Amino acid sequence: MPTYANVIIDISHEKVDKVFQYRVPEQLLDAVTPGVQVNLPFGKGGTIRTGVVVELTETPSYEEEKIKEIVSIEETAVPIESQLIALAAWIKRNYGGTMNAALKTVLPVHKRAQRKEKEILVLAALEEDAQIALAEYERKHFHAKARLLKELLLEGRIPKEFVTGKLHVSAPTIRSLASAGMLTVEKERADYRNPVKHVSGGARGERVLLNEEQRAAADRMIKDFQKGERHTYLLHGVTGSGKTEVYMALIEEVVAAGKQVIMMIPEIALTYQTVMRFYERFHDRVSILNSKMPPGERYDQYLRAKEREIDIIIGPRSALFTPFPELGLIILDEEHETSYKSETIPRYHARETAIARAEMTGASVVLGSATPSMESYYRAKKGDYVLLPLTKRVEERPLPECEIIDLRAELMDGNRSIFSRRLSALMEERLKKEEQIMLFLNRRGMSGFVVCRSCGEAIKCPHCDVSLSLHRDQTLRCHYCGHQIPAVKKCPTCGSPYIGGMKAGTEKVEELVKKQFPQARTLRMDLDTTREKDGYERILTAFSNCEADILIGTQMIVKGHDFPNVTLVGILAADLSLNIPDFHGAERTFDLLTQAAGRAGRGEKSGNVVIQTYHPEHYGIVNAAEQDYDGFYEQEIAYRQIMHYPPVWHMLTILVSEKDEQAAAEGADRIAAQIGREFPKLMLIGPADASIAKVNDYYKKVLYLKDQDYETLIRVKDSVEKTALEDPFFTRLLVRFDFDPAGGF
Repeated sequence: MPTYANVIIDISHEKVDKVFQYRVPEQLLDAVTPGVQVNLPFGKGGTIRTGVVVELTETPSYEEEKIKEIVSIEETAVPIESQLIALAAWIKRNYGGTMNAALKTVLPVHKRAQRKEKEILVLAALEEDAQIALAEYERKHFHAKARLLKELLLEGRIPKEFVTGKLHVSAPTIRSLASAGMLTVEKERADYRNPVKHVSGGARGERVLLNEEQRAAADRMIKDFQKGERHTYLLHGVTGSGKTEVYMALIEEVVAAGKQVIMMIPEIALTYQTVMRFYERFHDRVSILNSKMPPGERYDQYLRAKEREIDIIIGPRSALFTPFPELGLIILDEEHETSYKSETIPRYHARETAIARAEMTGASVVLGSATPSMESYYRAKKGDYVLLPLTKRVEERPLPECEIIDLRAELMDGNRSIFSRRLSALMEERLKKEEQIMLFLNRRGMSGFVVCRSCGEAIKCPHCDVSLSLHRDQTLRCHYCGHQIPAVKKCPTCGSPYIGGMKAGTEKVEELVKKQFPQARTLRMDLDTTREKDGYERILTAFSNCEADILIGTQMIVKGHDFPNVTLVGILAADLSLNIPDFHGAERTFDLLTQAAGRAGRGEKSGNVVIQTYHPEHYGIVNAAEQDYDGFYEQEIAYRQIMHYPPVWHMLTILVSEKDEQAAAEGADRIAAQIGREFPKLMLIGPADASIAKVNDYYKKVLYLKDQDYETLIRVKDSVEKTALEDPFFTRLLVRFDFDPAGGF
């Protein structure tokens, strides 16, 4: 009986985003399995395309004589596990986009990389003949031949790279001995490339004795795991509370049970420090996976995971799709970070996707943060997640002393410097004590909004309570509802003329530091200084080794780093992220300030934090200074409830874009009208211009939909996708979806 393969064609277009059926030829029956990529004829011209087999069946979908045959297996491709195919289908349903795009998402390595081979020199002659030849070479002063033959008589087999490198024997000499029958050259497959082989191993790191809170959290998760119970846990620990030690205690149990672990971190910048700690504990059972690795290294980690050569993979969002056959645990460290939300299609969230994968594989999920996302804490409060608190720092070290400096007062007193007088004094003091300083520039949301430097007020939409964005045509617009007003010259609150955008970068801050503190050694960490493969590691290692006094940077310097000699953190323009044209403004600000403040005083010396702001009374800033998450949460969740924002309600953003602005606007209007007819009870806002209304000559229009039921929004997505596929008007339009957005399109 013939076997048929249902295949997704490797074309990211909605028109062909469906299953096509092909006959499996007899000679490929053993090789074609779900997940394998195949070459096949497609379309009227029979062009050879690549596709992914998602299912095998013995039932034809239509007339057998019309079913074409698979041509061959795509030998350079990496098979997709059937489990990951199911996950791709889940991503497509919950976030939109094509199945092909979802399949590419779950496949972090797309092509096979050539495995390296190493050459081994093997003694071929009988020992007696080799001894005679050696004596002859020594008599004739053929030193290189004698060195090599003597070593072969001792060892029997020697890697060629050792011979050419350490013995200094040339390739012609090797060939000469081979021609004389003294040796043969054998080839064998080299070991897998190991991206963490440079990490110093030594003896296994000593286990840290967990304190009472850490032990309670670890014991709860371990006991559940041993009983076969699988949950999602929220490990809420203040900065410096030792969440990583809790992770490692749980990982040890999971690995001992024969399971594998995915340890996710929000930024590649955190990889080096995390790997160092895990390597000391688990040695070469640990590896990494990220986008900056060479393709060969990435491919080898994929194979090492499949073949169970490693137990733990560490990496950012794409590490979630590591093909572990016996996955037992997924950890999202710093789970509140927005980098866990994909900015490309499909716009999936790693937290939700991790939970979905865990449910498919019978794994547990741990979400860890000092500042949990509103979504995670809301679900923990409802009982959907198990909440595990860590309220004290390790060894009960005190939290840093935080001071809030009102920049409005500094301006009134004549200080126009980027450094307040209090911060300048503390920096001078720390430099004299040879202690380290971190200066954090909160650049998130730098562009677009307009703020008054005298009273600190930003110009906001009266309908949506988010900042208006300044456009080139000198209008201020809301990107939720479309409200717009002309740009203002004076502050409508206090009448001050000191109103405009905020402009400051890390290079400017570094320049001002060098001018005011010429004796200080500075390092700057931003996108420009970390472009090279080892850029993060080089800067962090230098600062960790006290080769610099001051580290200047943006968000990437406040995410999980541990520098015991840092006793002062200065937060410059703390409230910039309050004014982003997005309902997450207060949450982003609280997260960043709390995380930044948590870098100070992590060693034996106490720490100070100076928060410079135009909004010293804002609850996000006040609660961050007090490290009071619950106080912040109660005020923020009340705001979300009133405004019908996530996590209390769910939101779906629909983007419509086209090079013709009128066509984009008409498309958005048609979708809005359709939703109004089919879902009359749904809260619909817009269409309005996107936050950046035109990109690469494409005009972008956005609709915002809110409802308490996520499934309702999925039905909206399905309906709009169907219309976009069937209605000829939408042929040239791009329609995209984003659920519970972390930012804007």
